[in-house]
Amino acid sequence: MAICICPLSMAPVRNSASHKSEMLTQVLFGEMVEILEEKGRQWCKVRCCDDNSVGWMATNQLKALTPSEYADYRENFAFVLEFMQPAMAEDHFLPITLGARLPNFDGMRFRLGEVSYNFSGQAVFQKDMVVSNSNLIIKLAKRYLNAPFLWGGRSPLGIDSSGFVQVVFRMAGVKLTREAEQQIFQGENVHFIDHAWPGDLAFFENYKGRVTHVGIIMEDKQIIHAYGKVRIDTIDHYGIYNQDQKRYTHRLRLIKRLLTNQEKPEHKKSEDTEILRQQIELF
Repeated sequence: MAICICPLSMAPVRNSASHKSEMLTQVLFGEMVEILEEKGRQWCKVRCCDDNSVGWMATNQLKALTPSEYADYRENFAFVLEFMQPAMAEDHFLPITLGARLPNFDGMRFRLGEVSYNFSGQAVFQKDMVVSNSNLIIKLAKRYLNAPFLWGGRSPLGIDSSGFVQVVFRMAGVKLTREAEQQIFQGENVHFIDHAWPGDLAFFENYKGRVTHVGIIMEDKQIIHAYGKVRIDTIDHYGIYNQDQKRYTHRLRLIKRLLTNQEKPEHKKSEDTEILRQQIELF
């Protein structure tokens, strides 16, 4: 199988082999895709390695990897925690966004192919994020506040609701599928809003009963989600109430819990939580 990596800040994955086609999702810098099919020299059909999303990408927005590079980059990388931070090469800058990955990052530098980059921003290694915690989830989610809504987007420059929760949870070590209607099948059911914990996911349906929206529950019956922009609203048993519009904008379908390895957040005290608390305070 041929594997490529995204060498740009982000690149679109489209519904068909055309720049005019709908953007289904995005791959961020350092994320990898498998080539399924080629269409001439300009387009290739890809499968995103993290969530199995399938679509079309422009060939000139990808960089081919050797099998050894793929094996190395798949395990050894750090997640970027800066909203936007340039990586500096010898003769150019490369803007890198929150949620992107730095392959083989050593704390100061990383290399992609033959090019070496210096990176002075905040980044956290994947191996240090293996224990998920609700405080970490909320802290990461708040970094996206006011990021504009963009259908198919996964970056702080434009993001949709399912892309938002996917990237936040991925940085915290939890893999989610791409679309809200798929994500709802992950985790454990929470039957009542009063039983929800911070870090739980709330899913919402349209008038046809289709799940089309998702957000992350916070304390005090608040939710952070991407609607117009990443914002914080209130949530109750009916759905999301938008204070600006003075109306409910989304109807609640189901609440799911993915962080099942922890007790109720305010009651858990362990060595793992203390380590994560120290990590959270770093950013």
